[in-house]
Amino acid sequence: MLKFARPIHPGEFLREEYLVPLGMSAGVFAKKLNLPRTRIERIIKEEVGLTPDTALRLARFFNTMPEFWMNFQKAYELEIEASKIASELEKIVPLDTAA
Repeated sequence: MLKFARPIHPGEFLREEYLVPLGMSAGVFAKKLNLPRTRIERIIKEEVGLTPDTALRLARFFNTMPEFWMNFQKAYELEIEASKIASELEKIVPLDTAA
């Protein structure tokens, strides 16, 4: 799994790589995606993650694949959770090394 210095929330990526360079506000962007402004605001503030609905809309707008956005969300969640339960994971003996 690709590791970063810290987990990158899809909202941070959306904000920094798309909205800021485009000079687009959350409100304008939300209108283009036919979504409530608050949903986009909460995503780019990293308060909530992406849903399949939002991923489909982002993919359509940016001409990407919805899987790109959902995989980004999944990777973020896995990295956060792995960090939370790292000590528990260390106690698990992998099957191929179990005696």
